[in-house]
Amino acid sequence: MKEIVVSGIRSTGKLHLGNYYGAITNFLKMQKEYNCYFFIADLHSLTTHPTPANLNDSVKTVLVDYLACGIDPEECTIYVQSDVPEIIELYLYLNMNAYLGELERATSFKDKVRSNPDNVNAGLLTYPVLMAADILIHKAVKVPVGKDQEQHLEMARTFGNRFNRLYNSEYFPEPYAFSYAKNLVKVPGLDGKGKMGKSEGDANCIYLSDTPESIRKKVSRAVTDGGPTAENQQKPEAIRNLFDLMKIVSAEDTLAHFDEQYNKMAIRYGDFKKQLAEDMIIATNPIRERINDIANDSDYLRKVARLGADKARESAQKTIKEIRELIGFRSF
Repeated sequence: MKEIVVSGIRSTGKLHLGNYYGAITNFLKMQKEYNCYFFIADLHSLTTHPTPANLNDSVKTVLVDYLACGIDPEECTIYVQSDVPEIIELYLYLNMNAYLGELERATSFKDKVRSNPDNVNAGLLTYPVLMAADILIHKAVKVPVGKDQEQHLEMARTFGNRFNRLYNSEYFPEPYAFSYAKNLVKVPGLDGKGKMGKSEGDANCIYLSDTPESIRKKVSRAVTDGGPTAENQQKPEAIRNLFDLMKIVSAEDTLAHFDEQYNKMAIRYGDFKKQLAEDMIIATNPIRERINDIANDSDYLRKVARLGADKARESAQKTIKEIRELIGFRSF
């Protein structure tokens, strides 16, 4: 029997290079070797209070992007999180044994409180519990997550193990982070500070659907500095981020050339950015073309969503039936 893999992406709009290289490239390999459940996390996105129209459009956009990247609904299960109500039921049960202190200590929660103190809602606090429900509902053992999600995965193990102890069972297996790469990939953004993410604004991201013109413009505006002031000096974060992006999308000899130029204090950031932009365009061209085709096929998108919901619920309903029995719920 194939091992079970679960992972998802929030439905907050278009997918970017961070999503692709941080998660989807793993999905493409895993779907051939494992029993994979890949979901669109529209419930998680409610913490930011999207309008109904924006939520619907975002779910469709992510589904289109998934399919355009090569996720195959015949080889794996692609579904929308809210189409599987059993996840919400498990979320409730896990919340009963998730403690305030451990939730408040979560790094992502503390970051959200600092960045948006006027929207500290219960959904943000219990985000790790819902993520645990996403994983445990299918009894997954492998979860392809980025480095920023490793703490949440540890919490999922904690919640699953706590349930097992409380109900004297070994029901939930321990999920762990999984990547085909030696290290989990963290794709930096263009703002010179951290990872690529939509929350930092469109200028920080290269979306898979971006036109070549848009990519060139965004990269040209990426944060740099005045250039190295000594040979072989350590790169500051903003420059290191751009080199990390080049390492992901460019050929090894291209990266080596500009690295040498930097170390010799001969680098011209304009030339560097032009090369980086063109390599990004080449990397995203096939996906961008498929996005345009799939987005116009509504019948196919509805078929994929229905198929995924049916497959995911079959697994989730089995889990909930067994969970209810362990907890002590009975039907008379």
